[in-house]
Amino acid sequence: MSARTTRTRVLAAAALAVATLTLTACNNGEGVRDEGASAGTTSQPSSTPTSESQKNKETTTGAGQAASSSDSNSKPKDGKGAQNSSGSTGSSDSAGSSGSQDSGPTRTSCTTANTRMAATVVSRPLNHVLLTVTNTGSKNCNVIGYPAVRFGEAQSVPPVFEDSKPQAVLTLAPGESGYAGVLLSAADGSGSNGYTAKSLEVYLNKDAGSAAKPSLPAKGVYVDDSISVTYWQQTMADALTW
Repeated sequence: MSARTTRTRVLAAAALAVATLTLTACNNGEGVRDEGASAGTTSQPSSTPTSESQKNKETTTGAGQAASSSDSNSKPKDGKGAQNSSGSTGSSDSAGSSGSQDSGPTRTSCTTANTRMAATVVSRPLNHVLLTVTNTGSKNCNVIGYPAVRFGEAQSVPPVFEDSKPQAVLTLAPGESGYAGVLLSAADGSGSNGYTAKSLEVYLNKDAGSAAKPSLPAKGVYVDDSISVTYWQQTMADALTW
């Protein structure tokens, strides 16, 4: 057999083998489906992220809308929530309670315009007159110092018992009274320059601008140079101690 013939047979056998393989591949459905599956697998990664991204976007949007709705519902519609939570106590306590109930120390002085004065001759101790000043006003007032009294035509103001000075200024609420005692004359008759007085002027203190004129008994009272007064006191007993 010649070399030419042998080569021709080999080529023919090779062509037959190729044709057989090609025919087998075409008849094999798995090959086509494998390519389809491969193509599908290739496109899935592109499709899946897009779908997940869309879901995430929708979830984020939904959460944002829910949060916005929650914030909107939690905000007071009339704008008073924050003011009521932080400001109501302040306005109620500082302005309503504290301001109205605790107005601070009294700075108003008692005068003849907001008080009433009375003079009473007492039986004990002897030769004493009790002065009573009553707050007739609508606010508290202070009675400062001691009364400056003038019986009849006296030209001078009697001295004060310094030991009777209270520790604090006497403050009178509306309707309350304060008291001062007046020693008219020496009980043992040791006083001098005595006289009978039928009129009385009482200044609430030595700096007062006007005087009250309480009445005295019709027969008057006996006064000598032993006359002295006490500071204004809170009780009658304290006023008549000296």
